[in-house]
Amino acid sequence: MSERKADPIGGYFELELPDDKGLPHHGAMRFQSARAAFLALLRTGTPKKVWMPRYICDAMLAPLRNAQVEYRWYDLTEQLEVAPNVSIDSHDWLLYVDYFGICHRNVRELLARFDPDQVVLDYSQSFFSPLVQDALATIFSPRKFFGVPDGGLLLGRLRVPLPAMRDTGSLSRASHLLRRLAVSPEAGYPGFLRAEQSLEDCEPRQMSKLTDRILSSINYHRVSNRRRENFFFLHEQLGVHNHLLFDASNIVAPMCYPFVTRDAGLRERLRRNRIFVPTYWPEAVDRMEERSIGEIIKNLVPLPIDQRYGRTQMKRLVSVVLGAKT
Repeated sequence: MSERKADPIGGYFELELPDDKGLPHHGAMRFQSARAAFLALLRTGTPKKVWMPRYICDAMLAPLRNAQVEYRWYDLTEQLEVAPNVSIDSHDWLLYVDYFGICHRNVRELLARFDPDQVVLDYSQSFFSPLVQDALATIFSPRKFFGVPDGGLLLGRLRVPLPAMRDTGSLSRASHLLRRLAVSPEAGYPGFLRAEQSLEDCEPRQMSKLTDRILSSINYHRVSNRRRENFFFLHEQLGVHNHLLFDASNIVAPMCYPFVTRDAGLRERLRRNRIFVPTYWPEAVDRMEERSIGEIIKNLVPLPIDQRYGRTQMKRLVSVVLGAKT
C-alpha cells in the first residue's frame, strides 16, 4: 500500500477561493450529480416501482432504467400538488419535486398523506428549503443555485454506500464557468451544453475535489438573503400579473420567480434584452399536453432572482416583463 503524500507547500498558486465554510446540509452524501445520488438510493432501497410526476426532467428517468426499477406517472394539480386520485402500494416510492423552491406547504401535506418512508423529495430546485426529516430521502442539485461544474447531495435514512471512485470530470465541465466570467454568457453557452451532456452518465461517483472545494467557499447566508429579497421584490411588482397561485408565506430562497403569463412575446422580449430564462422541461410539457396544468406549465417563464443580482437588475427585469424596451 502506497504512503499518503505530504501536503504541498510552495510552488504555483491554485484558483484563489475564500476559506472553507462547509456545506449547510450537514452529513449529506456528496455525488457527482443529483441523478447519480438517485441511482445510489434506488440500488440500496430497491423499491418495486417509483411514482414520478409527469412534470420532471427526463434525466431523472435514467437512474430508474439503470436500476431496472419500474416507474409510473402521476398528475399534479394547478397548485403543483400530487393529484388527489394518486395512491401507491406498500412497496412503492413516490418522488415529489419542490418546484422552484415554493412548494414547502405541499411537501408537508404530502408527508401527512403518504407514509414518509415511501417519499423521496427532489430538492434540485429548492436548495435552501427547510429540510424535512420525515422523508425517506432528499436529493439536492447545487449547480442549479451556484457556479459549480457538477455535484449532487443526498440526505436520508437509508444507509447508502459511498462510491469508491471519485469523479474526475469537473475540469472539463468548468470551461463555461470561466468563459462566462471572462467573456460573456453567449461565449460560454456551448461549453455549458457540453457540460450538461457529460452528466448523462449517472453511475455514482464521489463529488469531485474541485466542486467540493467551491461549494465549501460559498457564503450561503448571503446567497439565501439575496435570493429571498429578489423573489419578494418581483412578487410585489408582478404578483398581480402572475397566473400561478402559490403560498408565499413559507418561501425561503427559491431558485427563480415562476411567472405564468399569456404574454406570448415575453420570452423573445427578454432574449432581446439579454435576460436569459430556461424552459422546464420541453419533454415534460409534451407529456402534460392534455392536462389542465399543462397550459400553466406551457406559459411558465422562470425569472432569474439569484445572488448575482440586486435591486437595479430586478427593476430592469420588471420593466422588460411589463413591456418596456431597453
